Amino acid sequence: MNNETTTDAARGTFRINVEDEVSPLQTVIVHRPGREMERLTPPNHDHLLFDDLLSPARAKEEHEYFVAQMQDQGVVALEFMDLFKETLGNAEAKEFVLDNTINYKRLGPLLSPSLKDWADSLTPAQTAHLCVEGITKSEWEKIAEVPSLVAQTLKEDDFLIGPLPNHLFTRDASVWMYGGVAVNSMSREVRRRESLHYSAIYQYHPGFKDADFDIWTTGMSGAHRSAEGGDILILGGGALAVGVSERTTPQGVERLAERLFHAGKATRVLAVMLPERREFMHLDTVLTQVDRDKFVIYPEVIGSPCVLLEWDADYERIVVRAMPEDVPKALEATLERPLQFIWPDATAAELSREQWNDGFNMLALAPGKVIAYSRTPRSNKAMRNAGIDVIEIEGSELGRGRGGPRCMSCPVERANS
Repeated sequence: MNNETTTDAARGTFRINVEDEVSPLQTVIVHRPGREMERLTPPNHDHLLFDDLLSPARAKEEHEYFVAQMQDQGVVALEFMDLFKETLGNAEAKEFVLDNTINYKRLGPLLSPSLKDWADSLTPAQTAHLCVEGITKSEWEKIAEVPSLVAQTLKEDDFLIGPLPNHLFTRDASVWMYGGVAVNSMSREVRRRESLHYSAIYQYHPGFKDADFDIWTTGMSGAHRSAEGGDILILGGGALAVGVSERTTPQGVERLAERLFHAGKATRVLAVMLPERREFMHLDTVLTQVDRDKFVIYPEVIGSPCVLLEWDADYERIVVRAMPEDVPKALEATLERPLQFIWPDATAAELSREQWNDGFNMLALAPGKVIAYSRTPRSNKAMRNAGIDVIEIEGSELGRGRGGPRCMSCPVERANS
């Protein structure tokens, strides 16, 4: 068993192919928890979108085991930080990232130029760690003393560049599908630089820059147009299901659909309206495909309203039509075939606990084979009863950010099958 993630610019151009959610997984981007997790504190963890502090050491162990299970199935795991460091070896990429990282408006005309000059002198690896782990006022003052009114107003532990602990959830900032990648506009400000990093990687990294694929960018900022990867399910055959949720807006769904329709890559987008509540953060917290015709679903959302967006080629416009207020029926109508929906035989309270612990969020390694957290025994049993092969991993620490195996994986290549 190989416990190391893999990326090697010398291997050439990466293969790109994601047509659905369940074909055999070949290549995936992951991010091993780093020092940014140590930046979580009682005062800031809510702001950084974590429900609680976690043990960084234990989180790393859990993540390494997660990656090892994928590698045991022949999956190549590309480590985000390795990709990012290699990308920043390109001077143009480094300039692009730093120009959009050091916030002139927030830091002011005295502090920001000095910080930028220093960052320009860093190695690619140092720059990558700065961008992901951040830097506090006290850390900066050990590097340079710069007279600044802005600095005078900051506390010693205030961040000049904030950390990005949510990089752990590699699904959200970008999604590969149908011959291209959507670089997403993130709903929360504390996550928006994640999209910046992926935009740089896909434009400048040696393994991506010469590959043949489209990049659909919905903007790296702007909550009104947000569309996050956890809300995007690739149904196959040019179809998508996209959640309108706490993190993805109707405007974001329309912008994404418009780009895919214009590119000729998608034909229909099923929008599923979710309650705007923390536990229903993304569509994949309540609905995940686990086999060609099988989905795991949280029963509370079965009656959610659905709308289908289609492209009218004759008039070159998006057509919107209502669907049954029944998610299973809407999915069957979208895919034009019968489907099986799986959930545990349990009380409402038990189901709620399973859902909160990511019991409806799992990563398909192949049709009928998934990775799921061990802390959701009822959901795992229901899947096994439905003929799904379930590989269990620990997630007591990783799950504190409200994300499961699907959230922690960004598929780049799935085999045609």
